[in-house]
Amino acid sequence: MDILLIIAVLAIGVVVFGIVIYNKLVKNRQMVEEGWSGIDVQLKRRANLIPNMLETVKGYMGHEADTLQAVTEARAAVQGAGDASPSERGSLEGLLSGALGRLMAVAESYPDLKANTTFLELQDALQTVEDEIQLSRRYYNGAVRNMNVSVESFPSNIVASQFSFVKAEYFELENEADRAVPDVKFD
Repeated sequence: MDILLIIAVLAIGVVVFGIVIYNKLVKNRQMVEEGWSGIDVQLKRRANLIPNMLETVKGYMGHEADTLQAVTEARAAVQGAGDASPSERGSLEGLLSGALGRLMAVAESYPDLKANTTFLELQDALQTVEDEIQLSRRYYNGAVRNMNVSVESFPSNIVASQFSFVKAEYFELENEADRAVPDVKFD
């Protein structure tokens, strides 16, 4: 009788422990999804600023068509990415960041453009969005780290494999030069 009671208590303990681990895995997965959603929102905000910036710049930089075209194409590629993986999105976002950086560098040689209040407001908005993107990336990658630790560490890896929890993918930029946020300050 005592042995059956001990076995029952142990079995209940294992089940409760499994439930706790399962719920932790579900929480971590939700945190990853929330983090990705935050990145996606900020990237869309940035993409929505770009047409206004391009329209403002076009009047001043008519002969810089290659630079304007590169930004337009990079933005279109990002918007077409939709449900792409974090690594694919990271690559495309890196291209867009590089194109925006070149646009800002070219804009430096246009004093009238640098004095345009609309352009200055758009620059400030872009810098704010870039800062938000960086914060969102950090949150997302922290959530991914927590998920991956739970999926790989013992004993939660047993529960994770039983219920098809998998490691999440970090959101990273591939090119070191793309890791830098474009400097959009014109003081």
